[in-house]
Amino acid sequence: MGFLNARPLALALAAGACLAASAALADDNAPREATITVSGNGEARATPDMAVVTLSVTKQEKTARESLDANNKAMTAVLEALKADGIENRDLQTSGFTIQPVYNYSQNSDGSQKPPELVGYQTTNSLTVRLRDISKAGALIDKSVTLGINQGGDIRFVNENTDAVMKEAREKAMKDAIAKARELTAAAGVEIGRLVDISESVSNPMPMPIAMMAAPKEAAGDRMVPMAPGENAYNVTVNVTFAIKQ
Repeated sequence: MGFLNARPLALALAAGACLAASAALADDNAPREATITVSGNGEARATPDMAVVTLSVTKQEKTARESLDANNKAMTAVLEALKADGIENRDLQTSGFTIQPVYNYSQNSDGSQKPPELVGYQTTNSLTVRLRDISKAGALIDKSVTLGINQGGDIRFVNENTDAVMKEAREKAMKDAIAKARELTAAAGVEIGRLVDISESVSNPMPMPIAMMAAPKEAAGDRMVPMAPGENAYNVTVNVTFAIKQ
């Protein structure tokens, strides 16, 4: 009796499977939605409001201990001076520290290489400083060199809050993409429909030089390294896919 009841059930399942396969085949054969994909670019600029400076002290002495002590003395003086000028602890960060031997490589009279000769040890301590008043950047570098900084050259002018400028760049990128899509569909004699997909890519801000900060006349021995903060250009690219109205 159970065997007789199972046969109709098997037939029903087979029929259902056939219907599902037929529906899937029909979906595959259905015409795909016509779409158009375009890229839009947007740029917005902002005047930097913060400078990030990397300053380093390198000291070489005969022993590692002497090298470290000399470096510590110079870097301590720099840190104390920066704090005295109102720079907060949160804006001071040690970004690198090394102690390494220094060798002299020379040759014999016959041109063969002599064994390396240990001549001393070199200690390097790097400090990254965030300046929330970029007008002080030149004076800070000059003062730091006086106190013992003897390596550097890495300075970036940045924006602490980029929400507004990024919003502007995104809006320009979308307007550019929509304009391109409308231009292309109009040329093809069709119209754009619903938004199907959108993605964005953001490039690092590019400095756009403008005027240089003029060095003031020396007063009481004060000096300032000339700086040109310029502007930062923020770029956004959007890739947008629209349906084409049928």
